[in-house]
Amino acid sequence: MTFDTAVSVPSSLRFVVHPLPAAGVRPNELARTMIPHPLMYQELAHNPEYTLYNGRLTPAFLDHATADEMYWKVRREVILRHTGELPLEIVGPDAEALLQRVFTRDVSTVRVGRCSYQFACYHDGGMITDGVLVRLAADRFWFGQADGDLYSWFRAHALDLDVQVLNPDVWISQVQGPRSLEVLEAVIDGPMPERFNYFDMAEVSIAGQSIIITRTGFSNELGWEFYLAPDIDAAAVGDRILSVGEEFGMIITSADVFRARRIEAGLLNAGSDFDMTTTPFDVGLGGMVDFDKGDFSGRTALHAVSDTPCRTWGMRVADGVAHLGRVLVSRSTGDIIGRVCSSGWSPFQSSGVAIVRFDSTDYGPDDIVGVACIDTTDTTDTTDHDGVICTLPMIDPDRLIPRGKLVDIPQPPLTLA
Repeated sequence: MTFDTAVSVPSSLRFVVHPLPAAGVRPNELARTMIPHPLMYQELAHNPEYTLYNGRLTPAFLDHATADEMYWKVRREVILRHTGELPLEIVGPDAEALLQRVFTRDVSTVRVGRCSYQFACYHDGGMITDGVLVRLAADRFWFGQADGDLYSWFRAHALDLDVQVLNPDVWISQVQGPRSLEVLEAVIDGPMPERFNYFDMAEVSIAGQSIIITRTGFSNELGWEFYLAPDIDAAAVGDRILSVGEEFGMIITSADVFRARRIEAGLLNAGSDFDMTTTPFDVGLGGMVDFDKGDFSGRTALHAVSDTPCRTWGMRVADGVAHLGRVLVSRSTGDIIGRVCSSGWSPFQSSGVAIVRFDSTDYGPDDIVGVACIDTTDTTDTTDHDGVICTLPMIDPDRLIPRGKLVDIPQPPLTLA
C-alpha cells in the first residue's frame, strides 16, 4: 500500500494520511523523512492523524476511542500501539566498548537476553535521548531510541573501535495492559518462553515468523514489545496479534493512550521532560549515572554537578489540565518559576497531571503553585488554578505493576464502567 501525506493541522504538527491506489502513484519526495510503520494500515480505518518521531510517522490521534477510553483499556485490559522508536544496531568486537563510551550506565552488566534502560549525554552533561538497549549477543545490540539523533553520536565515538553502527530497518510495536501476557500466550506458535521476566528478551515464532520480543513498554503496565525486522512477513505477525488480541478486548491506540499514564508513572519523554539543557540530576535520573564504570561522554561535567538536587516533579491540578510552557507562578510573588513539560488528564485520579520543572531547587513535593490551565468548556481561554507538587511516580512508586507483582485492576468511575 502506498500513502499520500499532507499537512492537516499545521499548528499542531499533525498529518493526515490517505490511502491511494497503487497504479499511477508517483514517488513521495518526503518518504525518507516521513516513513510509515509497516502495520500502519491497521490504523487507517480510524481516521488517524500522525506526527513525526525519528522521521517516522506515529499516530497522534485515532477517532474510534477517546483518550479516557484508551487510558482505561491499557489499565484494565490490553492495547496495541505502533511506535516511532528507532532501533539502531551496534555490532562488532568493540560494540560493548562503544556503548560504554556513550551511555552513563554500565553496559557490561547487561547479560545476553536482557534489556536495559539507557540514556546518553553531551560532553557538558546535557541529555541527548534515551531508550531501551537489547543485548542480542555478546557483540550485538539493538538500541530502541526515543526521538533524537544518536546515530551520529555513536559514529563520532566509534573512532579506533572495531564496531559497526547500523540502521537495521526494524520497527517496534507494543502490547500493554493486564491481559497482555494472555495475548502473548495465545499468539505465539509454541510454548511461552522459559524465561520472560521484566526487561527480559526472547525470540519466538508468531504466524510462522521468528521475531524478537521484550518485556518492556512505555506504559508502566504489564506488557511486551515486538520488533519487526525487514526480512519477515510483518503483516502476518501484526494481523495475528490484532485479531487474537480482540478476543481479550484489545484495541489499537494512538499516543493518547500513554499521555496521562506515563506522566503519573513518572516516565520521562525525551525532548519535553528532558533535553540538552538538563542534566540527569535536574530530572531525577542521577541514580542512573555510574561514575565507577570508567570514562563516558559527559562524565567530568556530570561529576561536577552530582550533588545538584532534582528540579523535576509531578503536579496534580484538581479541576484543570495545565498548559504546556512557562506557566508556573509563585503564589507569594507572582513571578514565573518554572515550566510545565508534559500535561494531561488522569481519569483514575480524576485530576490533571503534569511533569514540571522549576527554575530553582526551592520547590518540591506538597508545595502549591499557580498554573495556567485549559478551560474545560473553552480551550482558547485560560484560568489560574492551584497545582500541588508531588513525587514521581504518582502511583505504583515501586513499579510493581509492570513486574506482574501488583495485579489489582483499577475501577473507573461509574459513568465509564
